[in-house]
Amino acid sequence: MLPERICFSIQRRYALPRSIHYMRVLVVEDEPYLAEAVRDGLRLEAIAADIAGDGDTALELLGLNTYDIAVLDRDIPGPSGDDIARSIVASGSGLPILMLTAADRLDDKESGFELGADDYLTKPFELRELVLRLRALDRRRAYRRPPVLELAGLRLDPFRREVYRDGRYVPLTRKQFAVLEVLVAAAGGVISAEELLEQAWDENADPFTNAVRITVSGLRKRLGEPWLITTVPGVGYRIDAEPDDTNAPTPGSGATTVKSTGGGHD
Repeated sequence: MLPERICFSIQRRYALPRSIHYMRVLVVEDEPYLAEAVRDGLRLEAIAADIAGDGDTALELLGLNTYDIAVLDRDIPGPSGDDIARSIVASGSGLPILMLTAADRLDDKESGFELGADDYLTKPFELRELVLRLRALDRRRAYRRPPVLELAGLRLDPFRREVYRDGRYVPLTRKQFAVLEVLVAAAGGVISAEELLEQAWDENADPFTNAVRITVSGLRKRLGEPWLITTVPGVGYRIDAEPDDTNAPTPGSGATTVKSTGGGHD
């Protein structure tokens, strides 16, 4: 028998809107029964959920995976839900935050929204309300999707964090994706290692590190041959728009273009 404060029905079924697409959320909750009940209930609604029982695990999962929404309990062991929210906001990822907590005073809600929460749900709650709020947050996020970039056979979707080369899916690490996104956005222009370090790493990155060279090397291998990323000695890196042509156009020649597909629903 679940405690009253975390008891809610997951048996009631209702029709899924046809427009709803796959969603993956991170549920940060230290009460195991509640976390498991939420996860199982969301699965019935075609929403995948990973569980973190403490702040350290939450930060680790956020660093490893891409989520559509974070559901945060404010009172958790380790870094608090508030700390997690601050970290998400500081990352600039735009990841929507739904705070899930027993604190229901207006002052509590106000402080949560000031931290960066997009929505706030108090315990106890009905699963259906949680699902409806998650879908609403996902819809609002979808309307703000950045454009898909296409260059030299590459298709890079910043919203879905997916990359395809000539129709083939290319799995990348988070850092490899960040580097490729900067290079593709440059439309064939040269990007220095310093610029990549500034845009794809955080402010604490060592300016003398070889992380950029290692990441670019790994990225080249993931993308496969013919090599798309060209090293410009003493300057930096660029995407070669014509990798099969040894006489590929130089940056600024006007022969390299990036095609962007507008955001919004697919």
